[in-house]
Amino acid sequence: MIKLAKTAGFCFGVDRAVNLVYELIEKGEKVCTLGPIIHNSQLVADLESKGVKIIENIEDCPKGYTVVIRTHGVEKSVIDSAKEKAVDFINATCPFVLKIHRIVSEQEEGTVTLIAGDENHPEVMGIRSYCRGESYVFKNQQELEKILNLHSLGEKNSLICVAQTTFSLKEWKKCEKILKKLYTNCRIYSTICNATADRQQEAASLSQEAEAMIVIGGRHSSNTCKLRDVCKANADTFLIETADELKSIDLSSYKVIGVTAGASTPSVIIKEVLKTMSEENIEKEVETTSAVTEEVVETADTADKADTAAVKASADGEATFEEMLEKSFREDENSKVVKGTVVNITPTEVFVDVEGRKQTGVIAFEDLSTQPVEKPEDAVSIGDKLDLVIMKTDDSEGVLKLSKKLVDQFKGWEDIVAAKESDEILEGTVISVVKGGVIVATKGSRVFVPASLTGVPRGQDLDVLKDTTVRFKIIDVNQSRRRAVGSIKVVVNEERKAQQEALWASLEEGQKLTGTVKSLTSYGAFVDIGGMDGMIHISELSWNRIKHPSEIVNVGDVVEVTIKKLDEENKKISLGFKKIEDNPWEILKRDYPVGTDCKAKIVSLATFGAFANIIPGIDGLIHISQISWKRVKTPADVLSVGDEVDVRIIDIDFDKKRVSLSMKERIEKPEETIAILSDDAPADEKTEDEAPAETATELSPAEEAVEEETVVEEETAETTEDAE
Repeated sequence: MIKLAKTAGFCFGVDRAVNLVYELIEKGEKVCTLGPIIHNSQLVADLESKGVKIIENIEDCPKGYTVVIRTHGVEKSVIDSAKEKAVDFINATCPFVLKIHRIVSEQEEGTVTLIAGDENHPEVMGIRSYCRGESYVFKNQQELEKILNLHSLGEKNSLICVAQTTFSLKEWKKCEKILKKLYTNCRIYSTICNATADRQQEAASLSQEAEAMIVIGGRHSSNTCKLRDVCKANADTFLIETADELKSIDLSSYKVIGVTAGASTPSVIIKEVLKTMSEENIEKEVETTSAVTEEVVETADTADKADTAAVKASADGEATFEEMLEKSFREDENSKVVKGTVVNITPTEVFVDVEGRKQTGVIAFEDLSTQPVEKPEDAVSIGDKLDLVIMKTDDSEGVLKLSKKLVDQFKGWEDIVAAKESDEILEGTVISVVKGGVIVATKGSRVFVPASLTGVPRGQDLDVLKDTTVRFKIIDVNQSRRRAVGSIKVVVNEERKAQQEALWASLEEGQKLTGTVKSLTSYGAFVDIGGMDGMIHISELSWNRIKHPSEIVNVGDVVEVTIKKLDEENKKISLGFKKIEDNPWEILKRDYPVGTDCKAKIVSLATFGAFANIIPGIDGLIHISQISWKRVKTPADVLSVGDEVDVRIIDIDFDKKRVSLSMKERIEKPEETIAILSDDAPADEKTEDEAPAETATELSPAEEAVEEETVVEEETAETTEDAE
């Protein structure tokens, strides 16, 4: 039995970098890579055959070429040099590696950095170049203890520890335990890539079940070598780069063999290895199934029975298609897999020359293909060599009625069964909506996908999937009934998770992003920023008080946001939406300096004055003494809520967020009346006109303090109400 690890093959970072290079080639651009793009000689050789050059220094980039920086990343000086020399480059450094660069570079000057990894590895060299102080590298627990004994790191003000993305998870746990025990001030960042950790854990588990392990990958690949070391602790382990190396390994004595692959191993190499391993064991499998096959042939009385038996044998796994092909059948047997060459094509039939047969072979149009085709030429061409099943021998006409469609179904079913074992993603077309789900056509077979696994929200019509191409995985197979169950949702979730992990690694506080409003609640708006949701709290939507987010945004709106806070532990993102330039106090500072005359609307009255709105979001106080040159007993005597009045800004306190306004400064001051009386005239004989003019109410310092405190309390109460 051969068991393939689910996590075998390209990780996100490698897949991203490799695809980037191939896309540039397809666009016709000239490309060179700074060192091999990944540690896989076969893929590197393929790129070189397509014109990709490998250079060792950024200065060696030929004119007209674009440099792609590989996933490991490079030292900071290399990036600086490329920018200085105006070299056209694309940084394909893995986002998880860039995250480590950001962590170490953001530390305060003089911070000591401990790095778990290989000091000669390009990734570690790149990390060290971004450190702000001393840095030390250790590859295991012993080296860490040696560093701690030689250097007085406990005396340092700041100490952090990071790990190479491909570092051994098992070794990291040991080192982490030592640091937590000896240095409580050390900030430890677990930067091992999730894909690496999952790969190592699965390899460890698989190697405990298997008698032998095949690890596929480059011998210079760090993560591949780590996988080898993990597996070696539990089973006999062989590291190979290609399927050809299997020739020198004797696997015949092992009953259960596990297979895993490094993050830089292309899927095509993994498939070649699996195919070679299967072919080496095919002889033994044929011996165990030959009796079953012969019994099927001998009990077939008619062409229909023989055909049914052959189909069932293949579906039940009792005989593979290859075994049927290689079997020797009696000359008078109707049902048989044969080879034929296309010699003629008509609108309704295809004629073939069948090897070993004198009769003419005919394939009816309906037996030609499992895929919908408009004419026979869409499926075959003259000269094509085909695997066919004899459906019926018509001796009276001297012809063999053949089916290519049935053969394709045989092969397709075997591919479906294999896809479940390898956890492969398949592609197919939704051909119908049935009770409880949909039917997907793929590889000549039909796969049922339950409604709960389609990815369509509960209650929504499944017809939205009709005639669409979907990606899915096989989650259950019934061999006896040749029925398979698939899941579209599991593929969507896996791809979304990978997208989220990549996005999370690239996020940082203060970063500006564009997103789409996904949903609204009473306390804020949720925004999709490219595979992950962040929340804009209602207080961050507007500088003015609002009752509901729908006053500012609606579902489907594309908005620009700023990351205010990242909660890595809970994977929550807090977003900001308000722009500083929209801050009413900034507008006031810019457009309404002290001395500005403007109109204001009375919004509330108090015993000591009136509050008036100057611009949205800012109210100013018109003190009772600033309402008129004449004495005013209460503001309500001359003002009402809703009145628009002419005011002058006479003072602004930006720290306390207060604005003082004056109405009387906009009114001409009346001339004072000077009373001329004789010195000997009695006081009570003075006329009303001769009495001193009354001035606006003046308050004592104590009274002003009381009123000031009242204003503060009212503003505080209003602010609290807004927050709630």
